[in-house]
Amino acid sequence: MLVINDAPTMRRFTRTQRSSGRSVAFVPTMGALHDGHLQLVREARRLADDVVLSVFVNPMQFNVRSDFEKYPRDMDADAALATAAGVSVLYAPSADDMYPPGFDTTVHVENTAAPLEGAGRPGHFDGVATVVCKLLHAVEPDVALFGRKDYQQLAVVTRMARDLDMGVEIIGVDTVRESDGLALSSRNVRLTAEQRAQAPAIHAALSHARASLSRGLSPEEVRRVFSEQLDAVPGARVEYVSVADAGTLQELDSIDGPAIISCAVWFGDVRLIDNVPAP
Repeated sequence: MLVINDAPTMRRFTRTQRSSGRSVAFVPTMGALHDGHLQLVREARRLADDVVLSVFVNPMQFNVRSDFEKYPRDMDADAALATAAGVSVLYAPSADDMYPPGFDTTVHVENTAAPLEGAGRPGHFDGVATVVCKLLHAVEPDVALFGRKDYQQLAVVTRMARDLDMGVEIIGVDTVRESDGLALSSRNVRLTAEQRAQAPAIHAALSHARASLSRGLSPEEVRRVFSEQLDAVPGARVEYVSVADAGTLQELDSIDGPAIISCAVWFGDVRLIDNVPAP
């Protein structure tokens, strides 16, 4: 596995591979790799000849400095997992490479980024869109893969790539879960033993919400029932629960097409997000 730290070298690698007829898939990450990331790599290997995986903890997308500082980092462990998974290139730029002195440009996606995560984390998706735009320009892949656990992020990146004619296919990959239903996340390692035992209640409540919609409950009733179910879980605090159109992410009063049920739930100072499709 090659390790590349700067955009010009990264572009030269991809252009060389593509000039020889090889396809390139890209998996962007912030490191702290787990099986959810590795599932993206497995799918990427199925779709392309070479897989590039990036590790970059992006300061632009953190609203709270302490959250950025607490984000888990272990480059040696990430490199070992990437190598074992068959990654061709680990792209690991520094913050100075990504945002050199005088950096003065951001990418803004309007409506898709506004609700849900965007409402509670102002500027978050500007940071996401900007870093993903820069990474895609550095890697120049044929396809890029993102997990559906971060459903709104997937929607924002898909819209950006389409609107800006970036020439890359954005592919969503299903959420990977623990046996008890908890969605894999790099943040899970920050849960205490007690919080970890309670956290699967998120997926249980989402599954119950989906079943309730299928039985005819309205989106408003489903939001209320979800909140009540999580309020009964020790240590859980619901930031939001949403029943929205799967395409626009606008809240629904009734279901007449594909929808997404999503939430953000706090356990102590750990914020977990999850979603399920509906109905």
